[in-house]
Amino acid sequence: MIYVCVPSHNNARTVGLLLWKIRQVFGSYPREYQLLVANDGSSDATAEILKSYLDVLPMTVLEHETHRGYAATVEHLLRHAVRLTDHPKRDCVVILNGDFSVSPSVLPDLLKGLESGSDVVVGETPAPRSWGERVLRRASPWLLRPGVHLPGVRDLLSGACAIRLVTVKRCLSDRKQQLLDTNGIPARAELVARVASHARQISTVAFDPQALRRDTGTRVRPMSLAMQLYRTGRTLSIPPPDVAVGRVS
Repeated sequence: MIYVCVPSHNNARTVGLLLWKIRQVFGSYPREYQLLVANDGSSDATAEILKSYLDVLPMTVLEHETHRGYAATVEHLLRHAVRLTDHPKRDCVVILNGDFSVSPSVLPDLLKGLESGSDVVVGETPAPRSWGERVLRRASPWLLRPGVHLPGVRDLLSGACAIRLVTVKRCLSDRKQQLLDTNGIPARAELVARVASHARQISTVAFDPQALRRDTGTRVRPMSLAMQLYRTGRTLSIPPPDVAVGRVS
C-alpha cells in the first residue's frame, strides 16, 4: 500500500487540483494507494473542498481544529499510516505539499526508488528562478551543518519524499516524544535527516522542471529562511547515515 500524505493549511486554491492529479497518476501507474490528508486548522474553504472528494477518492481526512504547524501535521500523518499498515517492510508513505509546489507527476519516480530497494527517496527540485532562492539552495547544506548533514543530497527543502514505513516506525520508536523539533521548511530537512539515519539504503531523484509549480501562492523569504536553517543546523544533532546516497536514474 502506498499512503500519499498531504499536509494542508489554507490550500483551498490548490489542494483539489492536487488530489485530482494524484488520481490521474495512479490511473496510468496502477498501484494500491490511500490518500491521507491533514487539514491543519485551515480558515479558508479547504475543509469543504476535501469533503467533496471523499466519495470519489480512497481518502481519509485528519482534521485539526486549530493550526498545529507543518511538523506536527506531518507527524500526525506518519503515525496514522503506521497504525494502518499491515506490511511496514513493503508499504510506504509519500509526502506531497498541499500547495502543489511539486506536481504529483513525480510519484512514479519516487516510487521507482523504493522499488529498487531504497528505504528513503528524496526528491530534488530544479533550481529556483530567483537569484536569492538559487543562492539559498546552494547554501542550505552548509547552513544546516553540523546538526543536519546528508552528503549526496542536494535538496533537503523540497518537502517531497518517499519513505518505507518500517523506517518510519524505527524513527518514531527512537524519538519517543515528538518526531520533529523544528517547524516549517526547516522541518522538511529535519524529517529527511531523521529517517535517513535509520535507513539501510537512500537515494535521490531529480525532478523534471515541469514538476515544479511556480504559481502556488507560497512565498519564500530567502534571508529569513537562511537564518532559520542556520539556527536549525546549530540546534539539532542528528547522526548522519552510515550508507552512501545513490541516485534514481
